[in-house]
Amino acid sequence: MTKNDFNKKQLIKYLLFTFLFAYAVQFGASLLYNNGQTLIGQLTVAAMMFVPALGVLFSGAKLKEMGWKPAFRQNVRHYLIAWLSPAVLTAAGAALYFLVFPGHFDLSGNYVTALAGEDALRQMEAQGLTYPVMVLISAASSVFYAPLINTFVALGEEIGWRGFLYPQLKARFGTPKGRALGGVIWGMWHWPLIWLIGYEYGAAAGNKAGYFGFPVVGMLLFCVITVGWGVMHDWLYEKSGSIWAPALFHGAINAAGTIPLAVCLTDTGSARLLGPAPMGILAGLPFLIAAAVLLAQKKKPDGEKEAA
Repeated sequence: MTKNDFNKKQLIKYLLFTFLFAYAVQFGASLLYNNGQTLIGQLTVAAMMFVPALGVLFSGAKLKEMGWKPAFRQNVRHYLIAWLSPAVLTAAGAALYFLVFPGHFDLSGNYVTALAGEDALRQMEAQGLTYPVMVLISAASSVFYAPLINTFVALGEEIGWRGFLYPQLKARFGTPKGRALGGVIWGMWHWPLIWLIGYEYGAAAGNKAGYFGFPVVGMLLFCVITVGWGVMHDWLYEKSGSIWAPALFHGAINAAGTIPLAVCLTDTGSARLLGPAPMGILAGLPFLIAAAVLLAQKKKPDGEKEAA
């Protein structure tokens, strides 16, 4: 994988397209959510993940140098990290949260009822599934196969963020500052959802009670989390030389991230800013610590890098 040279014109075109298009989609999705069409709203948000890839095409940047070969043999360790570390770090963060808030742990199915109604829980029980068993099945799927499925959706974002934006910012500002700025931009990209439907911390995440400083605190906190996640995504991209590694990591985070919410009381108010999902600052600590460790590593000379 060759590095991109900084191209101010392409970067501006990319950011304008990616933000304007995505913000329009998010406003549309919020209307669907607020009118009770939650499923269609969720599908709209999922489709939005391809906007960054479209932004790269709009900017005129080339896709061919992004590392399309998986190079599995050379990158077994990196793919395993991408696949499994999100589940491990999410579990560690959730355990930390429930140690602090043991009363929030809940296996009654309150989360499913809040998001899908009581009928969803009754239908599950009619099939002979208890809620704890359903949680175990969901947790297993979030480790074994959901990351692989999610990879193909997450690829749309990774083409834009790690494939184009981060190399551009690192070329202009250096690696630490480029990664930090890229993470903030990535977080800001989600702001309308956080504001309009309570994405991540509010109503859309099963917390209708809201939280302190809504929505500004949620917006700023999510940028902190995406800075940490972005460091890990970009590290995997640099080490593997393949866009598929951060896409798998992204897909694995999306798969594991909702499991802690399934075993937590809803309407926990401002505690949702802390966890139990890794978007909270307390439950997200394992990710942030891992990101800090990676940032502290000295970069090897080009000749010592692993083959792409």
